[in-house]
Amino acid sequence: MKNNDVTTPPRGLALAQIALGLGGLFIGTGEFAAMGLLPGMAKSAAVSIPDAGYFISAYALGVVIGSPLLALATARMEKRRLLMLLGLIVLIGNAASAVAPGFFGIAAARFLAGLPHGAYYGTASIVAAAMVPRSQRAQAIGRVMLGLAAANLIGVPLTTWLGQAFGWEAAFAVVALGGAVLIVLLRALVPQVPADPEASPLRELSAFKSGQIWLTLAVATIGFGGMFSVYSYITPTLTEATGVSESSVPLFLALWGLGMCVGNVAGGWLADRALIPAIFGIIVWNVVFLAAFTFAAGTPILAAAALFMIGVGFALVPALQSRLMEVASHAQSLAASMNHSAFNLSNAIGAWTGGLAISAGYGWQSTGLVGAVLACGGLLVMVLSIAVSETRADSVRGQQTAESAT
Repeated sequence: MKNNDVTTPPRGLALAQIALGLGGLFIGTGEFAAMGLLPGMAKSAAVSIPDAGYFISAYALGVVIGSPLLALATARMEKRRLLMLLGLIVLIGNAASAVAPGFFGIAAARFLAGLPHGAYYGTASIVAAAMVPRSQRAQAIGRVMLGLAAANLIGVPLTTWLGQAFGWEAAFAVVALGGAVLIVLLRALVPQVPADPEASPLRELSAFKSGQIWLTLAVATIGFGGMFSVYSYITPTLTEATGVSESSVPLFLALWGLGMCVGNVAGGWLADRALIPAIFGIIVWNVVFLAAFTFAAGTPILAAAALFMIGVGFALVPALQSRLMEVASHAQSLAASMNHSAFNLSNAIGAWTGGLAISAGYGWQSTGLVGAVLACGGLLVMVLSIAVSETRADSVRGQQTAESAT
């Protein structure tokens, strides 16, 4: 049913949002679990920890490629059915990760697991927005992303513990089981949301004509890489630079996840009230606390505080998602999915640049300064985006004034 253009869920809005958020929890756990399990995966593949960072990059590459391809191929598919299909790929990709042999086998499985990531979050954001009034859209998207944040509070610490106790393969087996649960919940709790009848691959591709879409994606790609620069190597940083035991790492990951949950709620709330100032403020926050991590990493208490603050910077995700949906009104599916391609390209960039700094001998904690530099890059791109937007607005107003004068 629909009421005033708001789609009504079959068993209530709260349960539908929980189902969508749980998808984010399972998928986010599958993504971030590799970062907490990197030493064990490196040992199984007989490679160094920096080389094992390519498993993270393989997943990110899957997201980057899968997001646009799936968005284009499924532009006319009913959204709940699409979400269930994506849940099936989550199941298969993570099950394959649990049994894949050797370096290249694991890398291929992680690539497969990454394919549905962006399409799921993009489609889930569209469904979440369809269930609430426009004035609450960013907060609704934030509740979907809360599952991704909760992955770092609940899922990653749990899978890290499982990996330490039973082997890293057990962690991905649990995520695969989560994919099966997701399919059932989506079918029972989420409403059908028909695709736009005018949707088509060509129409979705029109998103690439917009400079604002490209600039917003660039903000995510560059600016968010800083968080992944730190997070990709968080386990060895904590054990080697901070001096905590490996068994204590899940507690630090949970604190990071708590910060992400706080930031996710705050980001949606701020974006619904003042979108552009919120984006600028969040990026500046990230610059400050990523830089601070470099100096805080040597002390457990300071490292814990810095990780919480960096986690709060996750507020950028719902804010940029809302920004993309605003500037891509006629290509919602592709734009919403590409946001997560951008974030996972930033994952690959963060893991790569952080690995370069470590391999160059600057120390595990150097990833904080690398992250701060990347966040500054994102800030500069956002400044350019607003400057271009204002220039075009001034040009339109000038044309309107000239036309009215004649």
